[in-house]
Amino acid sequence: MLKRKPHLEFTKISSNENWHTPQGYPTGIKQHILASDIDEVNKTGSRSRLLKFEPGVFTTEKFIHDHWEEVYLVSGDLIVGNDEDGNGGEQFEGSTYACRPPGVYHGPFKSDKGCVLFELHYYKNETEF
Repeated sequence: MLKRKPHLEFTKISSNENWHTPQGYPTGIKQHILASDIDEVNKTGSRSRLLKFEPGVFTTEKFIHDHWEEVYLVSGDLIVGNDEDGNGGEQFEGSTYACRPPGVYHGPFKSDKGCVLFELHYYKNETEF
């Protein structure tokens, strides 16, 4: 049976409930899955989520994945390309956007003041668009 993202009308998003640290991420980075039918094994579907960094939190390694990723920095600051100690990198402020095709290395990431990101992850089947 094919899993599909649910039909959702405007839904209040809690700042405390349904947030959890994604596997492999440091404590202080939390996600809230808004809707998802992504299947990373069969390389189908999509996911929309909010990702929140607490102030001072950072990752130490670059990321790579086999799906498309679009990221909108809603609020706060995000530093891209810091080192393993959280130093350096290029800082971006709210209302900035990134689009990454599959196979692109990106990160590590840090936020000095904390931030909220809206992300779309999806497998693109050339016959779907």
